[in-house]
Amino acid sequence: MCGIVAYVGYREACPLILKGLKRLEYRGYDSAGVALLNGDGLKIYKKKGKVVDLENELQNKDLHATVGIGHTRWATHGEPNDVNAHPHYSNHKKLAIIHNGIIENYDSLKQALLKKGHEFRSQTDSEVLVHFIEDIQQETHCSLEEAVRLALQEVVGAYAIVLMSEDDPTQLIAARKSSPLVIGVGKNEFFFASDATPIIEYTKDVIYLDDNQIALVRNGELKIVNLENERQAPYIQKLELELEAIEKGGYDHFMLKEIFEQPRSIADSMRGRVNSEEGILQLGGLSDYMDQLADAKRIIIVGCGTSWHAGLVAEYVFEELARIPVEVEYASEFRYRNPIIHADDFVIAISQSGETADTLAAIQLAKSKGATIFGVCNVVGSSIARETHAGAYTHAGPEIGVASTKAFTAQVTVLTQMAIAIAHKRGTITEELYKQLLTELVNIPSKVGQVLKAADRIKEIAYIFTYARNFIYLGRGLNFPVALEGALKLKEISYIHAEGYPAAEMKHGPIALIDEDMPVVFIATKDSSYEKIVSNIQEVKARKGRVISIVTEGDTLIPGMVDFVIEVPETHDILIPLLSSIPLQLLSYYVAVMRGRNVDQPRNLAKSVTVE
Repeated sequence: MCGIVAYVGYREACPLILKGLKRLEYRGYDSAGVALLNGDGLKIYKKKGKVVDLENELQNKDLHATVGIGHTRWATHGEPNDVNAHPHYSNHKKLAIIHNGIIENYDSLKQALLKKGHEFRSQTDSEVLVHFIEDIQQETHCSLEEAVRLALQEVVGAYAIVLMSEDDPTQLIAARKSSPLVIGVGKNEFFFASDATPIIEYTKDVIYLDDNQIALVRNGELKIVNLENERQAPYIQKLELELEAIEKGGYDHFMLKEIFEQPRSIADSMRGRVNSEEGILQLGGLSDYMDQLADAKRIIIVGCGTSWHAGLVAEYVFEELARIPVEVEYASEFRYRNPIIHADDFVIAISQSGETADTLAAIQLAKSKGATIFGVCNVVGSSIARETHAGAYTHAGPEIGVASTKAFTAQVTVLTQMAIAIAHKRGTITEELYKQLLTELVNIPSKVGQVLKAADRIKEIAYIFTYARNFIYLGRGLNFPVALEGALKLKEISYIHAEGYPAAEMKHGPIALIDEDMPVVFIATKDSSYEKIVSNIQEVKARKGRVISIVTEGDTLIPGMVDFVIEVPETHDILIPLLSSIPLQLLSYYVAVMRGRNVDQPRNLAKSVTVE
């Protein structure tokens, strides 16, 4: 959600910022803009639409500058248009700001400023903030740094901001609270961004700004303070990210690349953790909490969207293997319903980005009740990784496509490893089953590779259903969350209405929708529910529904009764979601492409949801 890129140093700022904004397009946005400072003063250029529309707007402009800020906006306050796009001027146009997040008390601040004669050009809360900072500076005759600090003490809400001033071409000021901001440290130059993707081309030395910290760059020097004006020692980390990881690598879309990366990403999520030959499973982040987990009376899993679906898979696996009760909660609802949380509860928070605002809020609530929090996320140095007591990175690598694919299977892989480790510690599975599961886990990447070989067949099926207006996805047991995830993928990128249900629930309502125009996707692999789902397929066929079925390789029964079949290799029941989800990702991708959709940047969606 929204993207920040800023630069101060010796390079030309504008091309660097524009390239960075393109790297952040995956976050989702509806307008873009830059502010530059040169001999002509502080100039802002912004445009509704894509970064390419902004580039067209910049033609024949004097863009020379070695300091600048840029932004891609995902609309919250005010409709998407040129005026509401960032950056925003202060009242006297001496300051410019870019802002991610929401200022909740913007209206009261705005009313007070209006009484002082301020004139606002946009409908945004962000413009109010820069006016407020300027007003404090004028009223108190303090430095800009001090004005920012004083303003943020009055602000309620979430923010990542970068500010520049017409009075100093060597200066940028940044701050964050509940919205990510990373600083790249170069030689006599500094980079600011929402995540590391715009920075990696120039430096691998980064600082992840913490909540309530303010960073000031002036004359090539960096200073970090907190809101109480106490000096903070910057902690510089080395990025593990490689530039080629955020390029398409010859694929038409990032989403397709990421689907095909899953044999590697799943293997990486087990690397250094699973040794099937020696019967070893070790998750370093769990080691200090294994005794506590073994005695846990309840596990609560929180997440949003695809991460919530991964949590549902984990619920089945934890309860089946470790015999611990599990509750899976939408993070967005968890904090608002006054949940019952005990000090001996173990909370698992799942987020690809590690910045999901609702999940962070759920973590903070659970921590306040004394629960132990374990994070499962993909981005090193992210807020969730720092907010939790312990955790495990999925190591899926950068996921640029908005619709999550490899992140889902990596999350499921890590959660499954957790469940197996805890079950082994508790003695709720036999040593034989423990070793069998480790062997099957290690074989999953190659089996995913086998599934991907069916891509051309899935593409043919997708073509047939390109013009469908509705889909139903059905599964039982562990394949029920897979049905939910498959339906979500189709909705997200093709804009076809799709719903996932437990197959047995079809008779309690959805069966009324079945006719010859309704495609129904069954996840019908061979497991303990196989005979039941065969009956559900027959019920749909009796009503002339068109059935696409995901089946176990070698199945001879279901192919004889459905319209289309996609095979996946056989594996242990608890691991089947890692295989059965792959064809559904490909199906949604090909349907969306054939419908002419922007697969990597679907409308209205953002990769990292950093506002509530």
